[in-house]
Amino acid sequence: MAYRKTPAEQDRLAAAREHLVEQATTVVADVGWANASVTAVAAAAGMSAGSVYQHFPSKAALAVEVFRRASGREVEVLGKVLQDGDGDAAHRLAQGVAVFARRALERRGLAHALLAAPAEPAVGEQRLEFRRRYRELFAQVVREGMATGLMPAQDPEITAAALTGAIGEVLVDPLAAPAREAVEDLVAELIAMSLRCAGARVDARSVPPGGSR
Repeated sequence: MAYRKTPAEQDRLAAAREHLVEQATTVVADVGWANASVTAVAAAAGMSAGSVYQHFPSKAALAVEVFRRASGREVEVLGKVLQDGDGDAAHRLAQGVAVFARRALERRGLAHALLAAPAEPAVGEQRLEFRRRYRELFAQVVREGMATGLMPAQDPEITAAALTGAIGEVLVDPLAAPAREAVEDLVAELIAMSLRCAGARVDARSVPPGGSR
């Protein structure tokens, strides 16, 4: 009969795996994908390199899990704002862009790793998948804006792709540099650009107050 792990053993392994992913995320945020070696992650997690391979078959598999979880959290936060936030579609678009940008600028190392840092092909594939998820969220709010007359007729998929690419491109250089720029000025410009892209009116009420959600 094959050996079956006890519930206590399963819980211990799950907790160790969770700790490993958390520490790997911190290492990636600090040094990027290329320098986040299994040895470095193992040291941060307080375990041997061999123990890392008990949970993940390769560095690439661990990197994919780090990316999937971290990006998943950002998609979830953006989705809650765009779909369930206060106000009309234009206001929620502004809120979503503001929350996304502020979260990125508060966690520069991790955000840069998720958006642009060179990574293994497996991580690159995940990055494309999550860009698709961002596009879906933006397309939904643009469709609503069109239906309510707040945004002109347009192809919401194209607008969503433009928003996803432009927001990431605007943030890449600030994320890779020391925190010198005025964050709220950058956020305000991103909001205005996003509303113009969708054809929505830009006014002072479109800019949410500072702070992240």
